[in-house]
Amino acid sequence: MSASKPSAEDHSRLLRDYADATEQFRATNEVLTALGRSTSDPDAVLDTVVESARRLCRGQTAAIYLIEGGAFRLASSVGLSQEYVRTVTEFPMEVNRGTVIGRAAVERRIQKVSDVLTDTEYMRSDVQQTGGIRSSMSAPLLLDGEVVGGLSIFRTKVDPFDDREEALLEAFAAQAAVVVHNVHLVRALEERGAELARRVEQMQALSDVGQMVGSSLVLDEVLSNIIKNAVRFSGCDGGSVMEYVDEERCLTVRSAYASSPELLARLRSTRIELDSTLVGRAAREGHPIAVPNLDLVDLDPHLQVLYDDGWRSVLAVPVLRDGRIIGALVVRRRTPGEFPEETLEFLETFASQSAMAVDNAQLFRELQQKSAELQVMSQHKSDFLASMSHELRTPLNAVIGFSEVLLERLFGELNDKQDEYLRDILNSGKHLLALLNEILDLSKVEAGRMELEISTVSVPAAIEHAISMVRERAARHRITINSSIEETIDQIESDELRLRQVLVNLLSNAVKFTPDGGRVDVTAEPVGNELVITVRDNGPGIAPDDWEPIFESFQQGRRGPPSEEGTGLGLTLCRKIMTLLGGRIWLESEVGVGSAFHVGMPFERTVAEVRTGEGENVDGRRSVVVIIDDDRATLELLTAYLVGTGVQVVRARDGIEGLDEIRRRRPVAVVLDIRLPGIDGWAVLDALRSDETTRDVPVIIVSILDEKSRGLALGAAGYLTKPVSRDDLIEALRNVKVLSA
Repeated sequence: MSASKPSAEDHSRLLRDYADATEQFRATNEVLTALGRSTSDPDAVLDTVVESARRLCRGQTAAIYLIEGGAFRLASSVGLSQEYVRTVTEFPMEVNRGTVIGRAAVERRIQKVSDVLTDTEYMRSDVQQTGGIRSSMSAPLLLDGEVVGGLSIFRTKVDPFDDREEALLEAFAAQAAVVVHNVHLVRALEERGAELARRVEQMQALSDVGQMVGSSLVLDEVLSNIIKNAVRFSGCDGGSVMEYVDEERCLTVRSAYASSPELLARLRSTRIELDSTLVGRAAREGHPIAVPNLDLVDLDPHLQVLYDDGWRSVLAVPVLRDGRIIGALVVRRRTPGEFPEETLEFLETFASQSAMAVDNAQLFRELQQKSAELQVMSQHKSDFLASMSHELRTPLNAVIGFSEVLLERLFGELNDKQDEYLRDILNSGKHLLALLNEILDLSKVEAGRMELEISTVSVPAAIEHAISMVRERAARHRITINSSIEETIDQIESDELRLRQVLVNLLSNAVKFTPDGGRVDVTAEPVGNELVITVRDNGPGIAPDDWEPIFESFQQGRRGPPSEEGTGLGLTLCRKIMTLLGGRIWLESEVGVGSAFHVGMPFERTVAEVRTGEGENVDGRRSVVVIIDDDRATLELLTAYLVGTGVQVVRARDGIEGLDEIRRRRPVAVVLDIRLPGIDGWAVLDALRSDETTRDVPVIIVSILDEKSRGLALGAAGYLTKPVSRDDLIEALRNVKVLSA
């Protein structure tokens, strides 16, 4: 028996089923394709879902709602009128059985209503009327077992949805749930990304503050950068930074950002007390205090100034360092509103970081003030030392000079006791002079007023001069002094006077601390690009702990009895002089073996040259030397110095008398003091140089004032600083060819 052929009706149904299946497949493919790009455009995916659901389920409209705050919020729709959208937006449908979609959420399964007008539970007639809803079907959107929304379709005429359409809606609801899940993930990721971006910006702001700590110590500059960053990263409209004045228990506005000059002036003139203002309370309690709306609080003087300028919300953050109030940050907005918790946390951290910058800047400002005060004190000290020098040098000049004259037997023989006492007087005077010179030299170096006279210096001659200065004392204690100078070393560019001063000090110390019968060795040799002069002794040595302190003022190290003579300033002065000369000084020593002090000076190369003899001799005729000085003892001393030299001495007690004698006598040289009654020595020197008849007369200045550079610049032929020895004066006159060698 053969099978019957399908009827026309069956054939039509098969074609319809095939078309439906094809349409469903196409719609599913569209949704899946949209899902692939859901992370970049989730709203477009929802639009694809609702459009496909409406088309396949043959509804007039379709909509997806998400639950927010216990009500449905329209997320995507197709076919809805503007009036319907406005109604469900202004009056959202609640999650209850009063609507089909609410019922689906409550039941957690698809709900179908053939005609909402006959449904006794349906409560939203306004929604039904604006949308013209008759047959309706809704499915819940389930995410991890939780209802997060719903997919709803309705028709504007009574035409119940069949099982096939129910199955399709369930599939589309599942797809929509996936999209919602992705939306949640994307939003969470975006929020996390935004949070990370904010954190990065905040960290950058904190880093900027850290850089400010090291890049600037100018307080106003630091404060300006701090408040600018605080306003920027808190999202406010303006702000100010305050400094705490402990003595007055108040805060003062130091800098402001996004504030008018008038507002800044008013803020700076307002007394912001610690005990009676909002900012003061934040500082006292040690935590931020926010005022979301200034209209709702009592205004203190500071807040009143801000309110009058149009500010409506304020946040005060204390700036603390180790529990100590440094100041405060105040950020403000033109509109009222709460400050986010994260803003409070960030600004609290920001203020803590800023405290270091503010504290460092304050300390630097105090240091500058102290430095200025110390500079004034240093000037007072220098003035005092200069005054003391002037007062002491004149009597010292007489003590030392007359002692030398008497010891040279220029006025008769001395008995042994007289000779002994005079030598004690001479040595004591020289010791006092050495102390005075070292103190003054150290003061000059520290004040930056020591002038160097760089010239070509003979190294062997400088060493020989230093040895000659200590040879007599060394001989008394049977100490042998040896010198060894590398053959290639002859000259170096330096200050001859200061170099000799350093070498004499080192040799004096070596002889002083070397036991009787010992030895002192002086060597000079090139080491790399330096000339190194070493003074070595076999004294008691110096412990390593004393190597550095021995170069400090008034320190001699533990290498001799406390009564050992010395000022403790020599090595300090030597180090400072060597620093000025671009060199260095250092020590090597071993207790019980001896010490070696090294002086290193940079030089490009040494030059071996033929050493010349002294200059031409002058003729032996008797000549006149005019000495101008207002001190009787000095006149007597300088006159005594020239006894036996063959010159005639003419003395004057002031500048005017001296000029008269010079013009009348036509001397071969003038010995001139600076501090004179009437006109001073500078005026006398200027007058001599301005007169053609006296312009060529050599002038030797002998003064307690140490102004050699000025004297030579004004035309003096020589400059000696009191006290002056006979040898110094004779040498100066020889240099100007007045006396023969």
